[in-house]
Amino acid sequence: MNDDAQHENAPQEANGGSPSRRSVLWTTAGVAGAGLVLGGPGGGTASAAPATGSRSPEAAAVPARKGRTMVSVPFEGRSTVRVGIVGLGNRGGSMIDLFLAVPGVRVVAVCDPVRAKAERASAKVTAAGQPAPAVYTNGEDDYANLCKRGDIDFVYVATPWDFHFEMAKTAMLNGKHVGVECPIALRLDQLWELVDLSERTRRHCMQLENCCYGQNEMRVLRMAHAGLFGDLLHGAGAYNHDLRGLMFDPDYYEGPWRRLWHTRLRGDLYPNHGFGPVSNYMDINRGDRAVSITSVGSPALGLAAYRKEHMPAGDPSWKETYIESDRTISLVQTAKGRVIRLEHDVSTPHPYSRINSLGGTKGVFEDYPARIYIEPDHTDDEWADFSKYAEWDHWLWKEHANPPGGHGGMDYMMVFRLMQCMRLGLVPDFDVYDAATWTAPVPLSHLSIKAKGAPQQIPDFTRGEWKKARSGMDSENPEA
Repeated sequence: MNDDAQHENAPQEANGGSPSRRSVLWTTAGVAGAGLVLGGPGGGTASAAPATGSRSPEAAAVPARKGRTMVSVPFEGRSTVRVGIVGLGNRGGSMIDLFLAVPGVRVVAVCDPVRAKAERASAKVTAAGQPAPAVYTNGEDDYANLCKRGDIDFVYVATPWDFHFEMAKTAMLNGKHVGVECPIALRLDQLWELVDLSERTRRHCMQLENCCYGQNEMRVLRMAHAGLFGDLLHGAGAYNHDLRGLMFDPDYYEGPWRRLWHTRLRGDLYPNHGFGPVSNYMDINRGDRAVSITSVGSPALGLAAYRKEHMPAGDPSWKETYIESDRTISLVQTAKGRVIRLEHDVSTPHPYSRINSLGGTKGVFEDYPARIYIEPDHTDDEWADFSKYAEWDHWLWKEHANPPGGHGGMDYMMVFRLMQCMRLGLVPDFDVYDAATWTAPVPLSHLSIKAKGAPQQIPDFTRGEWKKARSGMDSENPEA
């Protein structure tokens, strides 16, 4: 199912859908709090102006390392991976099925302020033949008690965006590895804090970017690394998904949290699904790095037009003023001079697309629909059938031809591979540096649009480690 709306999870609110405390704070802050929202490494406002002084702009953007790098750091091996799940709405409530489907995984604890959701999740655990999990339902901060448990190895966070940073931080401070749904945080200072905390605690903090595990994405990845596209030049990714109906549906999101982000920022709110796969193709943070981003945005008209047509007078949404650009287009430049185009549009009518394209000196791939043109295979100026390149499928897709779960099976691939890495003590396919890089376009695209398209520097979260080639998504089967 190509329904990534499920990726934005119903809010875990205990008051029958009323806004959470964090949502209220964000709403009252509004655009006036842009300095807080977009804070830089020192907690101040990120600036579109170039750095001055004797240090280079790149050096000025990178704070000193407070711990040791997490590049190529493996998990500790274990026979059973013990998991705690925080957030049991649309996303968490379905992902628990996949954790339970992977051998060697035990769901130890679940957390959600809505007791009925936690009870449904607990019933799934016992139905799978595992002991009943501990249940945490005492308000929106009870996740901290879950994180304090001594019998959890990995915390999975599937809550509204407002909670992601604090939950990831709390998990690591309590000695847990943590995986967080998109986006992992929404401010630059928060991204830096997660990087620093991962390095200090020696715990992995990962953006669970499931689209990296799509069959087409993994096939293109292997073809790119084998040189079939020649020297890589450009790529594109997007989250173009008509979410208007879901954002105004109180039963889907149980409140306005997802829609309220359109009253706060103008930039790309959800870059990860497009940015992650293309970053893998180009070995971003593994031989190349994203250096700068330039963004432009259309007027914000789509949600207001939908509200006028579908929402009754007196609905709370009529108090909202939308500023988020209906279509955001960003260009990311890499250290090697490559170009990545990112798009975001969830407010206008259009078919679903993540674009997912890659071009090089020998040819190009484009998705939606999948098609390819590479030399010397094709010379007739016509797109060719991508299905004929199935021999390049990643081993995960060869071993799991019909994976369970949503999003065409990519969710299961992500969970299976992550749990395999934890169980066998392997280096994860992506790390905190990827999480920060893939999420940085959220605040930086907003700043670029405000500055009429002025380029914004993307921090080097690896602090120079990107120059070293290392492993990533293009793995070998460790259990072959």
